[in-house]
Amino acid sequence: MNIYLQHPVHGAKVATMELEAVFDETNGWTRYNPETPAPAVEAEVAVNALEVKRKYTRKAVAEGV
Repeated sequence: MNIYLQHPVHGAKVATMELEAVFDETNGWTRYNPETPAPAVEAEVAVNALEVKRKYTRKAVAEGV
């Protein structure tokens, strides 16, 4: 008997015994059925909020003397 588990940080795994699955569930794992389709999740559009970097970073030298 295979029991499929998933964790938000560690991903997915297969437990081979009920006792192992029960122990994993106490550590944050949840059971799932791989034969059922996953719910559709719309991907968020990433917006670049970083400021534009310029190629040249030299400061203008003030003329004097």
